[in-house]
Amino acid sequence: MSERKEITRAEQVRLRREQERAKEMQRAMKQATKPLPPARTKPEKAKKVSAPKPASGKRRFQIALPEAPRINFRAIHMPAIPRPRFGWRMISSLLVVLCGAAIYLAFTRPELRVTEAQVTGNQILSPAEVNSTIGVAGQPIFTLIPSDLETRLRLNYPEVASVHVSASLPNLLTVHVIERKPVIRWEQGGEYTWIAEDGVALRPRGEMIGLISVSAESAPPVIGSGTDPLTPTPFISVEMVEALKGLGWHVPPGAVILYNEEFGFGWNDPRGWRAYFGTTASDVELKMRVYEQMVSSLTQRGIRPALINVTYPTAPYYRMNQ
Repeated sequence: MSERKEITRAEQVRLRREQERAKEMQRAMKQATKPLPPARTKPEKAKKVSAPKPASGKRRFQIALPEAPRINFRAIHMPAIPRPRFGWRMISSLLVVLCGAAIYLAFTRPELRVTEAQVTGNQILSPAEVNSTIGVAGQPIFTLIPSDLETRLRLNYPEVASVHVSASLPNLLTVHVIERKPVIRWEQGGEYTWIAEDGVALRPRGEMIGLISVSAESAPPVIGSGTDPLTPTPFISVEMVEALKGLGWHVPPGAVILYNEEFGFGWNDPRGWRAYFGTTASDVELKMRVYEQMVSSLTQRGIRPALINVTYPTAPYYRMNQ
């Protein structure tokens, strides 16, 4: 005989669930295979038009509005505006353009061009001569170099001892000159020149009253040039100029100072002889006293010399013939 198996509680629950699942499957199969009933259309009923109710008080309406869409403002992008970027290339280009415009205006504006230089301190040179030499008419003021203009004037005019050129905006150019003053009229070989106090020869400009006249029988000794390349080489030494200035106070009226390379300066004395005094300036007054004493002694003795030389006042002499 077969033994009866005992079913546990868990197996019972499982069997019951399987049975319920099988029944649900059968119902679903029947529902799926059941034919659909024919479709019937219901006749439309006539709509009843209700008469308008008399207005009594306020009327209320309920209107269904469509829901407004929500806008995400964060998602909205405005049109991008190009932001200027000022790099070093743009800045340098701007500077180049500005500089070019400034240079163009500076070279083309008539207000920045010099018409003529204003000359001051001149007594011998004329403003026309100065302007002709420096040639600044029509030039932009900022292109002029004062030192170059000063050099040009000193090289062209020995009359100019020193010069100062200043330029200022918009177009003012000032030239202040200090001129050499002629003190001697030196005549030699049928020509003459003016000589300033520093021995520099100047171009004569007609006749000037008050100059010491010298008639040279020979050329003076050559003077070496100085350290300043812009200063002209002196025609005679400063000591010779001083000697002439000292002798000029003692020249007899109507007489002209003579120059001889051997004896120096002298003149033809109206009393009938020639006198020489050398070229030194330190002892001119002593030489003149010795000369007058010597003339007095010769006159007392009845001697009429042809030449008296007082170049060395400690050893004067005379000659009966030159």
